[in-house]
Amino acid sequence: MPTMKFANVLLETNPRSLKYPSLYCSADQPVVFDKGTSEWVLYGAGEYDFTTYFNSLSVLKLREYTIAKGFSLHLELKGAACTIEQTMGDAFSAHATPVDGTLREVPASDDWQSVDLPLTVTDEMVIVGFVIRTEGNASIRNGYYTVDYDGSLRDVELALATTTFKKERFIERNIGLVRDQILASDDEIAGHFNMYVIDNGRTLDTEALSSDRVHVRPNDNVGGAGGFTCGMIEAMEQTPQATNILLMDDDVAVSPESIKRTYNLLRLVNDEYADAFISGAMLNLEIGEDQWEDIGFMTPAGTFSPTKPPLRMTKFEDLIYNEIFQPTKEMRGQRYAAWWYCCIPIATIKREGLPLPVFVRCDDAEYGIRCQPKFMSMNGLCVWHMSFHARYNAAVERYQTTRNTMIAQATTGMAPNSDFMYELHNNIRLELKKFGYANAELCLDAFEDFLKGPRFIRQMGVAEERFMRANKVKEKLVPFAELQRQADANPELEGFDLTKIDRQLVDSDKPRNIVERLNDLLTDNGQRIIKTEGEGYAVIPAMGWVYPAGVIRNKKYLIVIDWYNRSGAIRVKDPKRFDAIMKRYHRDLRYYKRNANRLRAEYAAAREELTSVKFWKHYLKMD
Repeated sequence: MPTMKFANVLLETNPRSLKYPSLYCSADQPVVFDKGTSEWVLYGAGEYDFTTYFNSLSVLKLREYTIAKGFSLHLELKGAACTIEQTMGDAFSAHATPVDGTLREVPASDDWQSVDLPLTVTDEMVIVGFVIRTEGNASIRNGYYTVDYDGSLRDVELALATTTFKKERFIERNIGLVRDQILASDDEIAGHFNMYVIDNGRTLDTEALSSDRVHVRPNDNVGGAGGFTCGMIEAMEQTPQATNILLMDDDVAVSPESIKRTYNLLRLVNDEYADAFISGAMLNLEIGEDQWEDIGFMTPAGTFSPTKPPLRMTKFEDLIYNEIFQPTKEMRGQRYAAWWYCCIPIATIKREGLPLPVFVRCDDAEYGIRCQPKFMSMNGLCVWHMSFHARYNAAVERYQTTRNTMIAQATTGMAPNSDFMYELHNNIRLELKKFGYANAELCLDAFEDFLKGPRFIRQMGVAEERFMRANKVKEKLVPFAELQRQADANPELEGFDLTKIDRQLVDSDKPRNIVERLNDLLTDNGQRIIKTEGEGYAVIPAMGWVYPAGVIRNKKYLIVIDWYNRSGAIRVKDPKRFDAIMKRYHRDLRYYKRNANRLRAEYAAAREELTSVKFWKHYLKMD
């Protein structure tokens, strides 16, 4: 039976591996990179468990997704005597368990010794790995897992597309990793890989960064949707044509090993999963062991949500949970793979068309739900990305998200079970209760732009202009020093002192009784029917989705704090502005009710044009 190398045993020297070594090896002694010999050393007598996020093998998923029939481990070792033993985890494992009959003894030696260990795999095993127990210092190199397969490997030409806007530090580093560890490697992927960098900011040194297989394309600022679409078209028109395109955000940290495993998975994939999307996980850039999401779904309430709860990938039980999770009935048909790391077959793009021209936000969710693919995800396929709370932007969450979800549902039928009108209503009321009038108006700006129909969004330059405007009119947060100065200048905020505020206070809330709840529901925090001026102030988080109902009620001022970015704003209760926004909202609703059927028909009729290569080539000035 033929064999291929699937995954390298991965040890790295980067901020994530240094802060969270248990993503790679869980040990009771250090694992050290010796710069003098360029060798990895298991430093001291001890136990080194490689049944980890990056170095276990996902046999349950490989047997489901691919033509794999058997598995083996190859290692090269020298130094002190040691033993190697296979480990495994099943559905209920809380730690790695040795597999009987797999222990291999390796004598002490100053020369490199090769060890090839056939792996025992049974139906109940979810992941397998190995543990090395040494009697002293031992060096390790050239470790990898191989797969025995039944059938023929697929021909794969993998394109990587990344869209960037003035994120030079991230993108230049990722180009360097691709060049050094993929294109310059001896792995098969090196001859079947192209990287497209769509430079929406036109700030990169195109000539210096480009090469035979790295293509930097200066581009107008057409957002992520336009940039990734440009990459899709490039991949379809390269010679030989790409078979799959990997979409990846610019402001991420990535291990090239994830890309290599993605390529190998595509080579091995079986007929059932040949058209599947590969959905890479988003790990937290600040807390590198925490996984936020690998596959997302659109909730019935019209919000984006991870399918899985937050997981910590240094916990063995979370490694297992991550592999065996099954979507609920509510999630099926509503799932998508976010474009921080999503690999799509080119055949699917030819069949389903290109993304919608929505600039940013919801482009990936719409496309994933539109295509209704199977999904493949796996431990070790990931990027590290800044967490959502650290990059909250009202122009994105209140304008882009509101508008684009409505456009997507009307145009391609995305998430028919999701109620985006409910989400609009909820967000407006939420912002108004927290005196976030500017951000409530962004919701209405978005709704009104949706009401203009597809002729509006198809215009070149409109998507960028509207996003820039949203960023201009959103609530402005100021640095802490300026926030304190503004508070000091207001006698009604006497006593506010940022030096005495911490996250516990910012994130706190107070309970409400039933009478208080009913009053808040009826009056929107004293701004309608029974209007009150309010008194005093409260300190609350800046993120739009939080609702600290108890602390904000009956207040005149709200001081919103973005603690991560050390900024904030002072909001003041304004019932007149509340009335004006609600009047505008009800006017828009009346128009929508009269024209809903016409709008849906117009958007649906525009689908073929808006997702066509002809439209996008003109939009991107590629024609």
